[in-house]
Amino acid sequence: MSNPFTRARFRLSGENLSHLPADSGRELAFAGRSNAGKSSAINTLTGIGGLARTSRTPGRTQHLVVFDLDEDHRLVDLPGYGYAKVPRAMREHWGRELGRYLNERASLAGLVVIMDSRHPLKDNDWLLLEACASRGLPALALLTKADKLNRSDQQRALQQVRKELAAAGAGDTAVRLFSSSKPERLDRLRGELADWLWRQVPPPASVATTATAATPGAAESG
Repeated sequence: MSNPFTRARFRLSGENLSHLPADSGRELAFAGRSNAGKSSAINTLTGIGGLARTSRTPGRTQHLVVFDLDEDHRLVDLPGYGYAKVPRAMREHWGRELGRYLNERASLAGLVVIMDSRHPLKDNDWLLLEACASRGLPALALLTKADKLNRSDQQRALQQVRKELAAAGAGDTAVRLFSSSKPERLDRLRGELADWLWRQVPPPASVATTATAATPGAAESG
């Protein structure tokens, strides 16, 4: 299967939602804790090394980054969260911005929540998943750095996340293991994400959620 994301091209980087492109078409967003491997995951999924900036210093990049796929479809790299060294005012700013984005962005077709497979489902991960559930948006829990675990631990992490999601009433959330250093069997994942973007159904209407001021923003992941 050809990779539909190889057309990704940098469009813009902005500090506020007002900097985003017009709220039309469809977009797929990526969010996650700093150091969870978000930028590396985007680079691997697109097959374009260096497309999303990676850094060994969490907290360095604090912007929304947009990549166009074509005139009507795009990827959005959201600022990472949970990094304590980022000033509190910045964390609060991104908490508000991410809440607004998840609640109000009509073109948002789905959210990929990046989680370190060794430390999944932190509080802010749950807030993101709850915000998606409130809008009826598809969400994917992408368990990165799976190469850091042996095969049995990988399966244990996968099943544990699925169990916790099911117990919380979020059993329809997709869960996938992922490693940027061993990008195997990506066709299925790319196909699922492409379906969110290109299927001919309108994104769900926005609704108010309790996540608006509760998701602290911080750095882009490394």
